[in-house]
Amino acid sequence: MVNTILPLLALLVVLSRQIEATDRPNIVLIVADDYGFHDIGYHGSKIKTPTLDKLAGEGVKLEKYYVQPICTPTRSQLMTGRYQIHTGLQHGVIRPDVPNGLPLDEVTLPQKLKEYGYATHMVGKWHLGFYTEACVPNKRGFDSFFGYYIGAEDYYTHIREGGYDLRENYKVATEYNNTYSTVLFAAKANAVINAHNKSQSLFLYIPFQAVHAPLEVPASYVEPYKSIYPNDNSRQTYAGMVTCMDEAIGNITTTLKTKGLYDNTVIIFSTDNGGQVRAGANNWPLRGWKGTLWEGGVHAVGFVHSPLLPKQVQGTINNELIHVSDWFPTIVEGLAQGDTKGTKPLDGYNVWPCISKNDASPRKEILHNIDPLTIIHEGKQWQNSSFDVRINAALRSGDWKILTGVKGSVDWVVPPDSGITPIQPVVVKSQVLFLFNVTADPSEHDDMSGKYPKVVDMMLEKLASYNKTAVPCKFPAPDPSSDPKLHGGVWGPWR
Repeated sequence: MVNTILPLLALLVVLSRQIEATDRPNIVLIVADDYGFHDIGYHGSKIKTPTLDKLAGEGVKLEKYYVQPICTPTRSQLMTGRYQIHTGLQHGVIRPDVPNGLPLDEVTLPQKLKEYGYATHMVGKWHLGFYTEACVPNKRGFDSFFGYYIGAEDYYTHIREGGYDLRENYKVATEYNNTYSTVLFAAKANAVINAHNKSQSLFLYIPFQAVHAPLEVPASYVEPYKSIYPNDNSRQTYAGMVTCMDEAIGNITTTLKTKGLYDNTVIIFSTDNGGQVRAGANNWPLRGWKGTLWEGGVHAVGFVHSPLLPKQVQGTINNELIHVSDWFPTIVEGLAQGDTKGTKPLDGYNVWPCISKNDASPRKEILHNIDPLTIIHEGKQWQNSSFDVRINAALRSGDWKILTGVKGSVDWVVPPDSGITPIQPVVVKSQVLFLFNVTADPSEHDDMSGKYPKVVDMMLEKLASYNKTAVPCKFPAPDPSSDPKLHGGVWGPWR
């Protein structure tokens, strides 16, 4: 009798796990590249984003949501749930010719989701290293990959610095030359959705190339903005790129509905950093832009949309503190009903109760970064500080935000043709430390470091404590062996 019952119990356990796997929601994670804080309809922009406005308006808008100031660091924290000081990616981005990547001993989000039965697919920009094949998306947890490895390229030719970069899994996909990437990536994402077996939960990661430079888009998308921004050709093209991306996301959403997946899907939208104001973007009313630790570089557009959200939070604004590193535990624990065992210590939090129930965020601080390779040597030190304030760093703790190793000349860029008079910051040449109450002063107008020196001391002690946990920064020199000329005119693994 016992011999009969034990196999039966084992079978029931297996079947229950399979049933649980199909009950887990599908997750579509969309990332826009270099997308300005001001450049979405519900932030008052003249750029047309009807799809994003509708999805956000029916979901939960995350209005105290933060990312990193540049591409690679945001993507690394998204994939691992860990601050860049803990992965050695504190400085800059991973350039195409540099032998660097997301450390191979880090557990990635798709790897973790596969433990819970998810099919994992990626369409778009990787930018987490490819110098060895072990670094590429197919080796880091994705069942399939269509996209490019590097950080930026031509939208039509898919070429950068003499090298072509577009792949379908490991194969170089040369047949898509002269196909605009936003349209192409949406089509490939739709193909993944249409081919998906509904008995399995889906994780689809779509990091668009848009709206990163170069400024390129089919002319039909530019035309409506010539009268809106008559004096700014870059803004016209950028706006067209945004609208094209918005349309692509609308097409993907429609496919989810047609396929019958939408009702069990959670859509997460995020930018990777602040907008590049020299390439058409705008972050008004925030100070700064892409590449800076000011709010314009890190305060992001983000929202969650899903019919699975409780009715009481649909159509609401969430003002709880959330960071891009939180998506790893939020997706694994909050959505996939799993756990984060087997990972290195996470810096992210499961904020699904915060998003779905309007609970208080467990996050009280955000370490924006500590970059030991970026130092303003002529900067004025802070007396008796446990942290070298000439080092480029920033920390948010409660209402307070401290920036070190920065120059006060970073200003506020007003929306084009808005008629708003630009504000000029007061610059003290040797000052490299600033303190703001970003709850009361989200646009960082009033430096409070002189008025609250004890708060500065407290914040510097926190930075020093974080810095003690940092691993050495990995930023190797370019490797000539990476040259596409040595590899058939293609960017790809060379070691």
